[in-house]
Amino acid sequence: MLAEIDVAIIGAGVIGLATAREIAQEKKEVFVFEKNRTFGLETSSRNSEVIHAGIYYPEDSLKAKLCVEGKSLLYKLCDKHNIAYKMSGKIIVAASKNETTQLEKLYEQGRKNGVDDLVLLSRTELKKLEPNIEARAGLLSPSSGILDSHTLLKFLYSQAREKEAEFVFGTEVIGIERAGAKYKVQIKDRDGISAFVAHVVVNCAGLNSDRIAQLAGIDIAKAGYKLHYCKGEYFSLDSKYRNLVSRLIYPTPEQVGHGIHWRQALDGRVLLGPNAHYVEAIDYAVDEMHKQAFYNSAKRFLPFVELEDLAPESAGIRPKLQGPGEAFRDFVIVHEEKAGFPGLINLIGIESPGLTASLAIAQYVGRIMP
Repeated sequence: MLAEIDVAIIGAGVIGLATAREIAQEKKEVFVFEKNRTFGLETSSRNSEVIHAGIYYPEDSLKAKLCVEGKSLLYKLCDKHNIAYKMSGKIIVAASKNETTQLEKLYEQGRKNGVDDLVLLSRTELKKLEPNIEARAGLLSPSSGILDSHTLLKFLYSQAREKEAEFVFGTEVIGIERAGAKYKVQIKDRDGISAFVAHVVVNCAGLNSDRIAQLAGIDIAKAGYKLHYCKGEYFSLDSKYRNLVSRLIYPTPEQVGHGIHWRQALDGRVLLGPNAHYVEAIDYAVDEMHKQAFYNSAKRFLPFVELEDLAPESAGIRPKLQGPGEAFRDFVIVHEEKAGFPGLINLIGIESPGLTASLAIAQYVGRIMP
């Protein structure tokens, strides 16, 4: 007779941790399975650590709604539990007339999404706020910021454990099979292969979430769940630039990402990135050949930066649902009952603003739980 549990969560990134914390509050028996040795080692800890306002995303999309809701929840959580953050504000800057028009569109989009504190800046107004930035105009988002994502991950993990969620690390899910109204889940760890039965399976597997959906029996091509890996690299700037800017500085967004931006980390270092390019395999090396592109991007707004001031820092991978040249795709957060899989909840394509939206996503999952 196989052991039975209420809820199996696959993946212990920020979404899996927040979801475990949320669901375990309902006194359900929650187990979280993570193939890595501990939590948060992939997308959750390899990003900009930016708290987004909710400007970029189409009105009524999950990305827009959960970002705006999640930002508020995240700041409250950080305040209550002493998680380090800085509501530094962000300025999206424009270097040309076309980019200035784009800022006006972003302003309108943000307002539609419920971001009501945005301010369009003239060159003079921008210079007063950021004297070192050379740009034609700007869009100020006062409620954007950065946080210590590692402390957030640790906090969510400890809270989930306090609520008696169990974590099973170094354990990969290799099979999911319908067993009546339940699921037989096959796992592989250092001791070999074993199985258990779960009433509900929540797929928070990030970069592997499409593969997990496929294991469960979903036709991912037909459902539009196939993920595309989008790599983002970061370069750090020489320490002499520590106090060069006081806010996050973003260019106008590109098709694939928000563009190479400047941020002052909580430790004072200035970081540039990420860039965005599609890759076939997961690999976290920073290609030094991209240094010139980072330099060119920085030079547009900070003309005195020199190429030798840049050093490779880190890289992350975004699990995108849209491939190269494709249109916007929203988060997939769905109970697959209509597809014939009651008790299976898929979270796929949780990229930016996933960190900002994490607490709101967890509450959303809580609401659609069977």
